[in-house]
Amino acid sequence: MQYKESPLIMRKLKNEELERKSVSEFKNAKKIPVVFVLDNVRSLNNIGSVFRTADCFLIKSIYLCGITAKPPHREIQKTALGATESVLWKYFKTTEEAILSLKSEKVQVFALEQATNSVDLSVFQPPSEGCALVLGHEVNGVSQEIINQCKGCIEITQLGTKHSLNVSVAAGIAGWSLFHKLNK
Repeated sequence: MQYKESPLIMRKLKNEELERKSVSEFKNAKKIPVVFVLDNVRSLNNIGSVFRTADCFLIKSIYLCGITAKPPHREIQKTALGATESVLWKYFKTTEEAILSLKSEKVQVFALEQATNSVDLSVFQPPSEGCALVLGHEVNGVSQEIINQCKGCIEITQLGTKHSLNVSVAAGIAGWSLFHKLNK
C-alpha cells in the first residue's frame, strides 16, 4: 500500500492548544488502575522518563524499589519535566515489600519480562480493576525471585538482534497499551 498525501491541511498544534492539565487537575483526574514497579532501575534518566510516561497515560502510581533513586533529583527531573510533582509515588526498600503491599490490596502483579509461558502484550487483557507491572534493572531485567512472586509475565514481541528494550521505552509501550485497554 502506498502512502497518499492527505487532502486536509495539517498544522502542528501550539502548546496552549494541547489542553494540558495543571498539576492539581492531574491529581484530581481519574487514573487508570495501573502501578509501575521499578525493580532496582539504576538510570536516573530512565526513572525520569517512566515518570513522564506515567503522567502521559494517567498511571495511578509508581513504586520505586531498592537502588531506584527517588525524587527530588536533578537528573530525574531532566527527563521527568515536572512529572514527579504530578504522579503519585512511593519508595520501598525492596521490590518484595512493594509486591507484598500490592497483593495485600488485592492487586494482581505481572512482570514485564521475556520468560517461558509469557503472554504477549498485544493479547494481554489487564484485569478491569487494574494491575501492577514490574519493570526491571537495565542489565539484569526482572530477577527470577521477583518473577516467582508475580501472577505472570507479559512480553513485548521483539524480532531484531538485541532482544531487549530500554526500560523507559518498554514502560512507554506497555503504558500506552494498558491505557487503551483499560479506557474502553
